[in-house]
Parts: sequence; structure tokens; C-alpha cells
Amino acid sequence: MSEFDDEPTFDGGGYDVDDWARLKPFTGALATLEDVQARVAIFALGDTHGGRPIDMDLPQPIIWWEDEGEIAAVAVQAEAHETEDGEVMEVLGLVLPDGAGAVALLEDVDLVDDSDPVWRRLVTEAIGDETGEDDED
Repeated sequence: MSEFDDEPTFDGGGYDVDDWARLKPFTGALATLEDVQARVAIFALGDTHGGRPIDMDLPQPIIWWEDEGEIAAVAVQAEAHETEDGEVMEVLGLVLPDGAGAVALLEDVDLVDDSDPVWRRLVTEAIGDETGEDDED
């Protein structure tokens, strides 16, 4: 699963290594299309079976292993869904440092603490990229 261009930005802004905890998680229920449109959830899956929220502390800093490399994000939504083939997908709704939303499988991320030096570096680099700063020497 990959980043969606029209994902909610929640409060309209991103975060840095010190203010990520203000992000509001979507917990306790499966998200609906209306939740996504109201910008309170990142995703809603309608073509799966046996969906349930995953019991985990949210918001949660993560490092997402994507095709382009490591990406810092904060998980704000976590759901498990069963496909028609009986496979269970554990899906996370993520907020990226620039405020964009993304969707990833739990198996493609590492849960980290906000003191993790790699996560902190990735967040700082992402914010620098957004401000036009060049982090290459």
C-alpha cells in the first residue's frame, strides 16, 4: 500500500520531533468513508471481512520501509481486515511530517520511540525538504 494524494491532513499541518503527540488517533471502531471525508480517519476499507481495530497505543512513531527507503511517520489508525482468501491484513493510517496521510501494512513498519535517532533524523530531513532546504553536502 502506498501514499494517497488525497489523504487527510487532520489539523492541516505537519509535525516535528517535539510536537507529534498532538495528532489525534482514530481508535475504537472501524473507519467509514464518512470518517475519512470528515478528516478524522486516514483510510476506510470496504471490500474486506471481519474488520476490527487493532489494540495498540496511538499515536505511535514509526519508521516505514517503503520502496524509496525509510520514511518517518506517526501511526494514528490501526485496523485488521480479512481478505476473501482468508489472509489477515494489519493496516496502519499514517501521518507524515508534512501533514500528508499514507497507508501502510504493519509488517512494513518498525514501531519506535520518539527518542529513536533514526526516526528523529528522518522527521528533521523531511521537514527540511518541505522548506526547500538541501540536506545533501
